Amino acid sequence: MTDSAAPLYPAERLELARKAAAEAGLDALLLSPGADLRYLTGYRAMLSERLTCLVVPAAGDPFLVVPALEKPGAQTSPLGGLGVDITGWDETEDPYAIVGARLPAGTRRIAVDNHMWAEKVLAFRAALPQAAQSLASEVLRELRMRKSPAEIEALRRAGAAIDRVHRRIGEWLRPGRTEREVARDIAAAIIETGHESADFVIVASGPNGASPHHDVSDRVIRAGDPVVVDIGGTTEDGYCSDSTRTYAVGEPPAAFLELYEVLLRAQQTQTQAVRPGLTAEELDAVGRDIITGAGYGEHFIHRTGHGIGLETHEDPYIVAGSSRPLEPGMAFSVEPGIYLPGRFGARIEDIAVCTESGGERLNQTGRDLMVLPA
Repeated sequence: MTDSAAPLYPAERLELARKAAAEAGLDALLLSPGADLRYLTGYRAMLSERLTCLVVPAAGDPFLVVPALEKPGAQTSPLGGLGVDITGWDETEDPYAIVGARLPAGTRRIAVDNHMWAEKVLAFRAALPQAAQSLASEVLRELRMRKSPAEIEALRRAGAAIDRVHRRIGEWLRPGRTEREVARDIAAAIIETGHESADFVIVASGPNGASPHHDVSDRVIRAGDPVVVDIGGTTEDGYCSDSTRTYAVGEPPAAFLELYEVLLRAQQTQTQAVRPGLTAEELDAVGRDIITGAGYGEHFIHRTGHGIGLETHEDPYIVAGSSRPLEPGMAFSVEPGIYLPGRFGARIEDIAVCTESGGERLNQTGRDLMVLPA
């Protein structure tokens, strides 16, 4: 982790998590490697069959149980400066029993992180048969949803890095190449331009663009194809990028240009509408109403957006049925799309942050249709 990233993981988060667990009536949080553990400590733990578990008791001090061979890495991570006890376990020991023995007597309610492997959840159930299990997200989402200024700055850096990749798409996207070939070049550029990992690359050309989560294929890109390019990665800070632009390789069909104009108006109107107090479903409706009014309502088949931070998809979700008001510090995607099966599709996606007075768009590449040479 760089020095500039240090404020991303302040020590007080552990105390906030402890208090939140107590208020929720929990006896402890049990967090395995992943975003929750890193959020609270800055430690990017190794994900493996061996148990690593951060235990945050509602009453008492937090501690980390970690394979002995990984203890040095935990000690040199930001967690090592938090005063958290780090207990290494040997290969012949039962780490679940170690956790159980250190929990307060009478522990009856524990919460595990949402991505804990099933084998570990079941092992804790066997080690703590008296303890009911629930999801730690019910507590931690309220902390993670509202980004600190340092987190927002990390998301700005991630957004700028993925913007640099989009500005280079014309180097790789051209007729005669396959989606897979273009995606390989994009994935390499994601690393080159400031990410630690390339998490996903969608290159959806022609009719493949009508599938929102198309990956890549061996389809050869043709002159006149619209192409949806949805890309993202994780930076060294641990924070994620995610941005979609739609390109055309040569002049696209007139029907596509009409569709794109509607989509652009919807997405721009939505990003401009971001402000505190507007609910997630109201923001979803801003763009959906425009798309529906133009006759494409049935072809906008997913939510408007998802929260982003240490995970690409996290709370809050911008979707019909969510009455959660937007609050300053919330960061999320605004990504309406229109998809005509068998023909083509389009999506425009920016990361937006709700501020005290409105919203900030973190992606700065142009949203007009980019027509590349054929």
